[in-house]
Amino acid sequence: MNHAITLNDGVQIPAVGFGTFLIPPDGSTYTAVLEALQAGYRHIDTATAYYNEEEVGKAVRDSDIPREEIFITSKLWVSHFGYERAKIGIDRSLKKLGMDYMDLYLLHQPYGDVAGAWKALEEAKQAGKIRSIGVSNMTPKIWNTYVPQFSVIPSVNQIECNPYAQQKVIREIMSTSDVKVECWGPLGQGSKELLTNAQITAIGEKYGKNAGQVILRFEVQEGMIVLPKSTNPERIKSNLNIFDFTLTEDEMNIMRSLDTGKTKHDPDAPGVGEYLITNYPIED
Repeated sequence: MNHAITLNDGVQIPAVGFGTFLIPPDGSTYTAVLEALQAGYRHIDTATAYYNEEEVGKAVRDSDIPREEIFITSKLWVSHFGYERAKIGIDRSLKKLGMDYMDLYLLHQPYGDVAGAWKALEEAKQAGKIRSIGVSNMTPKIWNTYVPQFSVIPSVNQIECNPYAQQKVIREIMSTSDVKVECWGPLGQGSKELLTNAQITAIGEKYGKNAGQVILRFEVQEGMIVLPKSTNPERIKSNLNIFDFTLTEDEMNIMRSLDTGKTKHDPDAPGVGEYLITNYPIED
């Protein structure tokens, strides 16, 4: 059972997706995605800059699950921003995945010709190549710079989000247009401090759940889409097993109180865009 959330364009997205960031394209991504699909995931998140779109596509085909039952997200890399470059990047992702459409496609990093790239995504959505379009790593400052220029409002903003970094300011801005948060690093990127937090583990003991399951349940109850990543078959299964319990309002408030207001990644820091383009090259 994977609860679905309706996006502001009417597209339905499973609330729990399987993240593939930093899973290498050496057969590991293929194995992990196949494992996730067999465990019941129907939402897989990849990106051009993860270099593993081909293995994701192959795992989907080999799973024997009908394509229309699986929600596939990928992301356009900054080296393909600008209107003409973005058209090349979109087709590149489709070719790598071996698919004729993607369910969701995001601008992966908000640097360079964001508006030009977004126009290409809008057109690809109209053409049926992409069902839904969104952005990623947009802070309040970046959001207010670019989104007012867009003809189509994004359906999601995929950002770093976990109980220690709850992103309340950008969530408030996005909520006015019913834009959903997708959490990357929903478990604090495996933060030991977070996963051993006494308040979280106490809630878990009450329900017979581990800390990770409590965290993911909290985020989903807050209306967020979560993308936990694991290559451990047992962890892959347990991260999806969060729909047989509900946190009380008191427990939700305990979780909300853990927010520090700080993230590890700062998209507003100077030089981030240049660093990403230099260090993650993508060929056409």
